[in-house]
Amino acid sequence: MDDVILTPEQEAEAERVFDQAMAQARVDLKQAARLMVSKRNNEFFGETEFVLRDAVNRIAARTVDAALQERKKRGTKVRR
Repeated sequence: MDDVILTPEQEAEAERVFDQAMAQARVDLKQAARLMVSKRNNEFFGETEFVLRDAVNRIAARTVDAALQERKKRGTKVRR
């Protein structure tokens, strides 16, 4: 992902979204690490790979949710 240049206000919002998303992602990442340690090398792909992909998708969805919640807190500045 390319680096994005943000205004100071946007950077502050990004930090809040990041903090919230990371707090939620820790559980998924811990479970993913535990899963990988429990598998032999020849079990890394196939079903295990799909379980990991699901975890990453959950992390991404929670990041979107965190960003939406942050914007709801601020309200919108644009008319409908």
